[in-house]
Amino acid sequence: MKPLKWHPHKKTKENTIETLLLANYNRYYRLALSCVHNEDDAADIVQNSAYKAIKNYENLKQEAYAATWLYRIVLNEVFTFLKQRKTEALDTVPNELQTTDTYEDIDLKRALEALPAKDKMIVELKYFEDMKLEEIAALMEENINTIKSRLYRSIQKLRLELDT
Repeated sequence: MKPLKWHPHKKTKENTIETLLLANYNRYYRLALSCVHNEDDAADIVQNSAYKAIKNYENLKQEAYAATWLYRIVLNEVFTFLKQRKTEALDTVPNELQTTDTYEDIDLKRALEALPAKDKMIVELKYFEDMKLEEIAALMEENINTIKSRLYRSIQKLRLELDT
């Protein structure tokens, strides 16, 4: 049996991910909660994300991108959850009855809910999580001009929705 080789980068990646998870847990939770509108589901999403990140830390190519990599895992978990819920909701109760109020402004909440999931995510990351457009583009693996266009269109849709 071969002895295990020690990889110095392996431990630093793992430590970086654990540190980021602990430092940003509340941000990940708020992001998930803003999408799923249920505290238990948001907590589950963050826990699943943390588990996947720790389990798959070796897939992180560059430690400098660990924060973006973690956000991407959380977003993927959110999108997976929303797809599952949408499928289940078709067979049960309409989505309007499954949500609870999490925003102070009910009209803003309704306007945000009217946006497609990815557009809503861009708005929330920009304005509720204070992320830069470059970070959002990297996180969503899209061109920055695409993110700018979608953000602009989303803001226009929100204005129209809020004005009516």
